[in-house]
Amino acid sequence: MIELWGTPLYSQRIASRSISAENPRGEVGQGGKALNGRKGEPCLPNLRDGQVYTFAEMAGPGVIRHIWVTPEKRNPDVLRNLILRFYWNEQSQASVEAPLGDFFGVSHGATCHFESGFLTNAEGRAFNSYFPMPFSTSARLTISNESGRDAGMFFYEVDYTAGDDITIETPHFHAQFRRVANTTMYEDYVILDGVVGKGRYLGANVGIVDRYAKCDCWWGEGEVKIYIDGDDPYPTICGTGSEDYAGAAWGIGRFHAREFGAPFVEGKHISFYRFHGHDPVYFSRDLKVTIQQIGNDGSVTPLKPGERPAMDPFIKAGLYKKDYPGGNFERVDDVCSTAYWYQTLPTHPFPEFPRKALRSLELVSERTQDPGAAAGPQSDP
Repeated sequence: MIELWGTPLYSQRIASRSISAENPRGEVGQGGKALNGRKGEPCLPNLRDGQVYTFAEMAGPGVIRHIWVTPEKRNPDVLRNLILRFYWNEQSQASVEAPLGDFFGVSHGATCHFESGFLTNAEGRAFNSYFPMPFSTSARLTISNESGRDAGMFFYEVDYTAGDDITIETPHFHAQFRRVANTTMYEDYVILDGVVGKGRYLGANVGIVDRYAKCDCWWGEGEVKIYIDGDDPYPTICGTGSEDYAGAAWGIGRFHAREFGAPFVEGKHISFYRFHGHDPVYFSRDLKVTIQQIGNDGSVTPLKPGERPAMDPFIKAGLYKKDYPGGNFERVDDVCSTAYWYQTLPTHPFPEFPRKALRSLELVSERTQDPGAAAGPQSDP
């Protein structure tokens, strides 16, 4: 079979469908009818504070191929507190649970232009996902406004195919957001855990708020570890450092590529991603992914309090521990992450979703937001 980006050139069995405010049920020949076909209902007029809006619902079998969304308000606290929750096959447990900004690849409520193999943020204003999302019997996509303010107009389009060969045994797409404002010394931050089933780990985006940013030291010596099918105590896959996992080396700056990148690096805010598209990580029973909090102060012998005054507050507060030779040191960090993976159902319960106060800590400032916000009409994208 000849395929174009994983889909056949033609299929008599598979049908193309699209859901938007102009055709909320994705019906055949029913798009764009409002105002006699003259763009009469292009969006939800206002995503109200506290509203849970189901923006797509469809029967299976099928595969979601593309999601495009853009809210009118895109300031940091809104992007961190508009929560996406996707449900497969009438499950009450969401299989996707993440803030809008983080799900689409950038942490800290930041927006910026970047393009990867699965996510594209066009000009910092338009959020695109190309994760294939199969569903065997049904799919329901919701957005919950937990920001404390109205978010204004909400535009969206969900493009999918119906009639695909999807069964209950097909691994379904999952995504999960986590945030820990203060990690525990010597304990690795958990990107993903509690996964039970068969599938593949697709990757993650990780956000760091570097509290040591003014101390002339480096945050990213921690290794990413992937524990597969009962690995204990050591993992099958272990990297060499945080920026190495993101495809960089000897530090990290702002860049984006198909499978890895760091689309936002500004001051103390770092956001990087890594996908395992061409280097798949399969699991047959369970999966766990972690990242260490290890930095480097550039020294070759252990530091003592007072040798580098900028580090004294962290040493005294117990946020810095150097008990072996060399420049590496253990640290307490502020870390968030969104993991992406496929697994067979059912979806096991996720950890408690981070509360608004925790989600909203140390977001980027308004001045770093929306580099393209001044371009184009603001009443209608």
